[in-house]
Amino acid sequence: MRTKDMRRSVAAIAALAMAGACTAQGIEVHGDQRRPVRVDGSATPNGTPKQDAGDGVGGGDQATGGSGSEGSGNDDKGAPDKAPTTAPPSPTPTPAPPAPVLWSQGDEGLDVRELQARLRQVAWLFAGPTGTYDDLTVQAVKGFQGKRGLPRTGKTDSVTWARLLNMTREPGKWELYAYGGQPAASPDPRCMTGRVLCISKTSRTLRWMVDGRTLTTVEVRFGSEYTPTREGVFSVYFKSRDHWSTLYDTPMPYAMFFSGGQAVHYSSDFAARGYYGASHGCVNVRDKAAIARLFDQVRNGDKVVVYW
Repeated sequence: MRTKDMRRSVAAIAALAMAGACTAQGIEVHGDQRRPVRVDGSATPNGTPKQDAGDGVGGGDQATGGSGSEGSGNDDKGAPDKAPTTAPPSPTPTPAPPAPVLWSQGDEGLDVRELQARLRQVAWLFAGPTGTYDDLTVQAVKGFQGKRGLPRTGKTDSVTWARLLNMTREPGKWELYAYGGQPAASPDPRCMTGRVLCISKTSRTLRWMVDGRTLTTVEVRFGSEYTPTREGVFSVYFKSRDHWSTLYDTPMPYAMFFSGGQAVHYSSDFAARGYYGASHGCVNVRDKAAIARLFDQVRNGDKVVVYW
């Protein structure tokens, strides 16, 4: 009888705990000894804690950022779950417009000279500058662009130009005109009468003038600071078509001497190196065809004016 009463008491306590969904103390019997047993009415049969029906109302689980527990779309009135929404596809990014082109093949001018001079500084161009955007310039720009992961168009756009500016310094005047092409300075007043080789050190040009009119203009090079070309008014006193310098053991074709051993003559070194070199005091001409014509026109006794 006592055992039967105990079993009834345990059953009653378990039923009360399940109905109230709370934690209660039960009695586990092993022989004549009893000890408390935890009865958790909040657990499901598989051991997973239940969710409060209110978690699904008004948004997801705040702790996890989720959408709440199963069935959380139902409110107290039993409304159906909301249909799952699909996020709209991300818009395809609009490609950036190409950088504007500043200069391309066929362009001419001082800006092109600066581009070429800067390409020389980073060893992508070895000729010029010429002031004309030619095939060599196109290839140099392509090489520079490809080395830096830019589109190899051969055209100088704003991005290419900015990268080149960042890697180089502003070229000096004689880097821009390293192989000639510079504008001639105004003639000295002493050049305005008679037959004159009018030679400007400022613009590094020689004008062949007759009675104030310029017939020919060529680029010239002078001596270094150690062997400077003399300035003043002179006259041609000796001409030698195939002259050879015994002092420097070098050819001086189409030489027209005007002051001691200084002469106007053709220089293959000037033609090859431009203003990156210097003479020993003579006035070098780089255009061989032009000085050959000039040699035939100039006479002994014609005036030579060398000025700044």
